[in-house]
Amino acid sequence: MTPFTYARAASVPDAVQQAAAPGTKFLGGGTNLVDLMRETVERPSALIDVSRLRAGIRGLDDGGLLIAAAARNTAIAEHRGVRERYPVLARAILAGASAQIRNMATLGGNLLQRTRCTYFFDDAGSRCNKRTPGQGCDAIDGLNRNHAILGASPACVATHPSDMAVALAALDAVVHLSGPGGDRTVSLDDLHRLPGERPDIETVLAPGELVTGVALPALPLYAHSTYRKVRDRSSYAFALVSVAAALEVKDGVVRDVRIALGGVAHKPWRAWKAEAALRGGPATEDAFRAAARAELADAKPLAHNAFKIELATRTIVAVLAELHGARA
Repeated sequence: MTPFTYARAASVPDAVQQAAAPGTKFLGGGTNLVDLMRETVERPSALIDVSRLRAGIRGLDDGGLLIAAAARNTAIAEHRGVRERYPVLARAILAGASAQIRNMATLGGNLLQRTRCTYFFDDAGSRCNKRTPGQGCDAIDGLNRNHAILGASPACVATHPSDMAVALAALDAVVHLSGPGGDRTVSLDDLHRLPGERPDIETVLAPGELVTGVALPALPLYAHSTYRKVRDRSSYAFALVSVAAALEVKDGVVRDVRIALGGVAHKPWRAWKAEAALRGGPATEDAFRAAARAELADAKPLAHNAFKIELATRTIVAVLAELHGARA
């Protein structure tokens, strides 16, 4: 492990100021960053501990919730307001990791965790444009069963590993940021970038910018939501495909809907095409299936992951049918 300095931030402005030094990384729970440091994929010269900043969950004037970036995953999943008004988020967190990891991991760190692509972690023997720009991507012609089918590029086919972020994408969450240029907000859907030619640039965060919280809008639709994760084993594993969804149906017609997918793209994938296809139409399994196929029409599978197209289609249909009360 590369030598580094450590300091604990006393406040958000203090953290931002300390992060101005080159090679500095923010440290939350450390459940991803420390692993990457051990593998020498990440080599920060300084760590700024932000795990004790703004850890609460409070109500907003519009009836929504603001979750501080340092809030632990366990605290979020157990919060009564989250469980009752945003069940998709609580279920995604519980599906994402063991209790021990949930007790350590923070909201901000979860959003910014990096891919678990084995080629990305293999610093000694594999080419990876995300790790070293311009090096190449061994996953494209390698073992790519777990890799992206949507939004990938010739430079990178890695997927985003977070379950929580998929739920937040379906909830129209807004991320609060603080940096050298002041405070700003960005939608969760816009926080992460698709790989393009620079997969090493994973978010829209500016240098030294810190996630301080996430706001959940108040919408009755979100209370009727759920999360389903399909994985190779029932113990804690990353998603082959996951679906976060919320559905409102009246008189057999879809009044409103939110869908986001995990395990299929470089970022949490908001299913805008499927949502548009469903709104105002019948709440039937045939309609759910047609909407899922519309969303996945542009999928570009690799040698070993074409099964994800049908798996994602069936999972979307099953989740929407469950929310509608029909047999999946």
